[in-house]
Amino acid sequence: MSVSSNRRKLLQSAGLVAMSGVVPTPAKAQAQKLPGGTIRILVGFPAGGGTDVMARYMADKLRERSGANVIVENRAGASGVIAIDALKKAPTDGSVIMFGTAATTVALTVTRKAPGFALDKDMTPIGLTGLTSTVFVLSPKLGLATLQDYTGWLKRNPEKNTFGTTALGSNTHFFGVLLGKAIGQPIEGVGYKGAAPLLSDLMAGHIAAGCGGLTDFLTHHQAGKVKIVALSASRRLPFAPDLPTVGELGHPSLGYEGFYGFYGPPGMPQGLVDAWSQELKACTESADLKQKLYNTGLDVMTSGPAEFAARQAALVQSFGDMMRKAGFAPE
Repeated sequence: MSVSSNRRKLLQSAGLVAMSGVVPTPAKAQAQKLPGGTIRILVGFPAGGGTDVMARYMADKLRERSGANVIVENRAGASGVIAIDALKKAPTDGSVIMFGTAATTVALTVTRKAPGFALDKDMTPIGLTGLTSTVFVLSPKLGLATLQDYTGWLKRNPEKNTFGTTALGSNTHFFGVLLGKAIGQPIEGVGYKGAAPLLSDLMAGHIAAGCGGLTDFLTHHQAGKVKIVALSASRRLPFAPDLPTVGELGHPSLGYEGFYGFYGPPGMPQGLVDAWSQELKACTESADLKQKLYNTGLDVMTSGPAEFAARQAALVQSFGDMMRKAGFAPE
């Protein structure tokens, strides 16, 4: 399923919205103010990583706008599930929210039989922050510039038909497998424990190609340390206009866009959800913060709770389609 078809489905059915854990806003829901005191933003990954950096940018802007004491709290581990567990137990007064990613919420829902959480029970979508893309990258040691170059190189070197992925059983793994099928040169994923070791091997020429999130590879591509040759986004990105999309390359069915966004605990009053959504949207769309997020590789895009919930549910479906086409099943 392509990204464009995903977007057409975003607000189609109540079933999708229900799957994402959002109850439609009552017509007479009263607006509420954000809580005073300390605000905690939960992050399911270690300090210094891309998710943490973006959350801290958001926290800085919230402090600037509100004067509140905003703390980023890293609850790293289990691919983000530890943070979700903390969110499940958090008070519903708006003092605790989570900055989350589809790489946790959607990916684990699809790829695991027992992910450790339920989208429809354990978190309340507040709003979208931006979209993320998957990229296919080449080692600079190959001296190749395009996906077509790589296809020809594989034909000459069939024994080197492997690519590194930042996580086996993830969208970055499935995307690479499906891209190999699309170019007629099947390639096999080799798992790495994150982007850092994969980048080291790519730059040293120990592996020819790799696949991961744009946020992991963009600055290294811009520095000439790796070469991005395919982007899963539906359009060229304003902050990286040189990156060709899979649609342009003749493979529109491979389009995929994950997301980052904010969640509240289960049972958060709708008035607080709306208040947080409006405040986070205002922060994200401020010119200085938007540029900082662009610099991380995030395609900034905001939405309210209902659209965010529908986007999440649509991605659950398309991610499942991608996994099955790549020949995998939930574990």
